[in-house]
Amino acid sequence: MPCEWLEYKIWARAHAGTVYVALIAAGFLGLGIWVGRRLFRSEPRAGAFTPNERAQASLGITDREREVLQLLADGRSNKEIAARLGLSPNTVKTHVASLLEKLQAARRTEAILRARELELVP
Repeated sequence: MPCEWLEYKIWARAHAGTVYVALIAAGFLGLGIWVGRRLFRSEPRAGAFTPNERAQASLGITDREREVLQLLADGRSNKEIAARLGLSPNTVKTHVASLLEKLQAARRTEAILRARELELVP
């Protein structure tokens, strides 16, 4: 037992800097996880999402375009949207171009942001 204690003391003195760095890194890891959970926790929705039909009508967005917009907001590609809705990829491109024009957006991400502001998609 005394020999093991002496070996530990020698090891602890030889690697003191490494031990302190590891403790500080573990502390920052814990802090990062805690902050991440606090900032990005998902709030449970009060009820089912209902799209803003007045905004949809005022912009002239059809029901099919709103379906495409919802799938865009879910992060789907044109091919995935086409497969899911039973459309050709060219038809999806046409719907996306129409949505960009109606939402006055230059990019898909901008259109999704605008649609979320107007409560067209959750």
